Amino acid sequence: MTRILSSLALSGALTVAGIASALPLAAQPLQLQTNGPGAAASNPGRATPLPPARPQGLGVPRAGTAQAAAPVVTAASEPRATVAQQAKPARPAGPLSDAEAVARLNAYFNGFSTLQGDFVQQAVNGRRLEGRLYIQRPGKMRFDYDAPVTTEIVADGTSVAIRDRRLATQDLYSIGQTPLKFLVKEKIDLARDASLTGVSTRGDIVSVKIEDRSTLGGTSKITLNFDIVANELKQWVVIDPQGYETTVSLSNLDTQRRPDPKNFVINYERVL
Repeated sequence: MTRILSSLALSGALTVAGIASALPLAAQPLQLQTNGPGAAASNPGRATPLPPARPQGLGVPRAGTAQAAAPVVTAASEPRATVAQQAKPARPAGPLSDAEAVARLNAYFNGFSTLQGDFVQQAVNGRRLEGRLYIQRPGKMRFDYDAPVTTEIVADGTSVAIRDRRLATQDLYSIGQTPLKFLVKEKIDLARDASLTGVSTRGDIVSVKIEDRSTLGGTSKITLNFDIVANELKQWVVIDPQGYETTVSLSNLDTQRRPDPKNFVINYERVL
């Protein structure tokens, strides 16, 4: 289970060490321990590719729906920008400094309260899992894995539950011990909430490396890959305290639609 929550590293309650031993390898949500510490050496230079750019207009209500009426465009007026376009910062004129890169990532995280999208979880040994991610800040998150995986991870603002529908089991952890806890914080400051260890830029992608020493089992190392042009988090890579590495790539992100509140409910009175 520890393996799952540490890869999940979005809440910050468990580390891979705790989750790894609880769930079957194929069912581990955002596991970090899919391979051993030496696995990376057997695959030199192999990096999980970033997902494609977000489709234009995704998450913006279509014209004619009950949610939003189409804007009226006349010869004297310009079409109004979508919410996504209004929120997107201008393309930087040159390379960002380390401080600017961290500030841009903080602004992105603090600019939304809800997020949902698709994820692909990949281990160094090539094992690949897909599913759907839901976040509602502060404190709520859900990872749903596509079949045949029967595991799901739910954070309700207080605890994190790892459920296995096939085995009819549920394990509970404190949300404060997971590696990616900062993703569900009400207010995020990466330099304050974790130990910043490095910033680098490659093309449009800024990589920010942090260490979280409060995760279960020891220190987790996290790399956040952020597209400064699309203004989106594209990927994170987590190395848990035991040295296991997991990459999670994101796509089709939507910060406009609110997830169903039922997605974040944990039943403490029964197993499932």
